[in-house]
Amino acid sequence: MASPRRATSEPRVRLNRDRVIDAAVALADSGGLEALTMRRLGEELNVEAMSIYNHVANKDDLINGMADAIFAEIELPSHSDDWRTAIRKRSISFREVLARHPWATSVRDSGTNPGPATLRHHDRVIGTFRNSGFSVPNAAHAFSAIDSYIYGYAMQEKSLPFTTPEETAAMAEIMLAQLPRSEYPYLAELTSDHVLQPGYFYGDEFLIGLDLMLDGLEKMRDAD
Repeated sequence: MASPRRATSEPRVRLNRDRVIDAAVALADSGGLEALTMRRLGEELNVEAMSIYNHVANKDDLINGMADAIFAEIELPSHSDDWRTAIRKRSISFREVLARHPWATSVRDSGTNPGPATLRHHDRVIGTFRNSGFSVPNAAHAFSAIDSYIYGYAMQEKSLPFTTPEETAAMAEIMLAQLPRSEYPYLAELTSDHVLQPGYFYGDEFLIGLDLMLDGLEKMRDAD
């Protein structure tokens, strides 16, 4: 008697919106948004590109879903923390998420139909400011200032030609050797007396700037 024929391949995992968005995020992480096409996404998912449109309406809908997935990774401000601690933790988490997904800095305002994670995140941040005594206008100012700082810093980090303290020092030494000190005395001073000092790392500037922002927001709230 012949034995039953065994399956030669794993059953195909059912395609859904979450799988499509996760694969799109992975593609953008590895090659940037320019690497993200419906054809390439279909290849990654082992489906025909047209099948993807059963789960996302179009490319804009896909990008909106990707942006929402990014916001879902960011730590929400905690109700158990004071406002400053909560916003500081959230800001650090936001920067870390943008470092994992550098392409996300270019889609911050890409959609007019934000997803639930994005809306929940924005509502919690605004609520953190409002519940700690910020007026509605000042909560808006604070939200805008903090997020502009985070996005701006992430974009600047992405454009830098160095990522480690060692690379930073090597680049600074090259620049300093070529810099006419008499023409640019303060730039030369900053490079030699700050950037080239032991332990310097550009990434550490983020927390210093963030705390300066929070100091200013606290003064604004107290004067409201």
